Amino acid sequence: MVSWFKRDKTPDKPEADSGRRRLSADEIAAAFAPPVAPAPVPPPAPAPLADAPVDAGSLPDTPEAAAAPAAPTPPPPAFVDPAAALADYVFASTMPAAAPGKSGWRERLGGSTFARSFGGLFSRNPKLDDDLLDEIETALLTADVGVAASTQLVESLRKRMKAREFVDANALLQALRGDLIAMLQPVAKPLVVDTAARPFVILTVGVNGVGKTTTIGKLAKRFKDEGHGLMLAAGDTFRAAAVAQLKAWGERNGVAVVAQGQDADPAAVAFDALQAAKSRGTDILIADTAGRLHTQQGLMAELGKIRRVMGKIDTTAPHEVLMVIDGTTGQNALSQLRQFNAAVQVTGLVVTKLDGTAKGGVVFALAREFGIPIRFAGIGERPEDLRVFDAEAFVDAMLPETLGA
Repeated sequence: MVSWFKRDKTPDKPEADSGRRRLSADEIAAAFAPPVAPAPVPPPAPAPLADAPVDAGSLPDTPEAAAAPAAPTPPPPAFVDPAAALADYVFASTMPAAAPGKSGWRERLGGSTFARSFGGLFSRNPKLDDDLLDEIETALLTADVGVAASTQLVESLRKRMKAREFVDANALLQALRGDLIAMLQPVAKPLVVDTAARPFVILTVGVNGVGKTTTIGKLAKRFKDEGHGLMLAAGDTFRAAAVAQLKAWGERNGVAVVAQGQDADPAAVAFDALQAAKSRGTDILIADTAGRLHTQQGLMAELGKIRRVMGKIDTTAPHEVLMVIDGTTGQNALSQLRQFNAAVQVTGLVVTKLDGTAKGGVVFALAREFGIPIRFAGIGERPEDLRVFDAEAFVDAMLPETLGA
């Protein structure tokens, strides 16, 4: 029984082909390994084109392939061209100056919102009633005269109309003109230079973009033509082109300019300029400052520092703090003046950009609320267009003297 389970092991058969070689383990592994990708071969360089003529008729009628877009070139590094700082003056030199006298004021201010509003209102010879007064009040508000000043003017007209002082609309127009002139006359005070100061120091202040540096250049020409010895202080060290612009104005007018590098301390510039002006016996020193928003308390405090530093050399300096106001800013000019006046005690105003489409009514609002003298008004681009403020000429330009004028 046991022998039945014991089967004889079948003997191994001899190899049929004794010449057959057994493979090693390494050779077997290499045979089953994944194939290795061949190294990339660079394409052959294109053969140079022969200069043989090409028959256009043999070419296929297919559109040309669009050229690949060129990679964008990086912009050149930014730089400041000092000549660009005088672009406003170059432009101004191509424009004629306004005519002298009242006609020049009317020529430049006749297209203002104020003039157009009232010109259309009275040209139709309206009835004397409350509707007319309402239209006058609306026109005043639209021209940025302000609520307080507009109410004061209209209520004065209303009382006089009820008292039957006006026989027609032309009489009311004359009364309105008289009230407007009376509102401006107390502030129409020209700048008087105290020749005993030596130098008479003018510190110019204002927000960005109102034209301070350009105004200084125009003032320099005015004072130079009047025979005053003059010096300028380039205190706007924040704006890169401001120093170059002021130097160009100085060279144009033959006026010395005291300047330091960009980002220098404006108070140090003012100090050096005042010392230099005193040592030379200069009549007038005009100091420029960087434009700043009236809400920037740190920069507003910087103006106070400039004033204090000047006071160390001359306790009466600056003798005039001249604030430059853009005539197109409207009622925002009131808050600007309020903050600047608190910081440096503004003593005079220059209202610029009154030509063109400026509303101009803000002048009345400034006069009523602050009573600060308005020294000059800008009615054009040329230096001659910086006029001594004239209340009567200003109102004449805004309102016609008679209906239909």
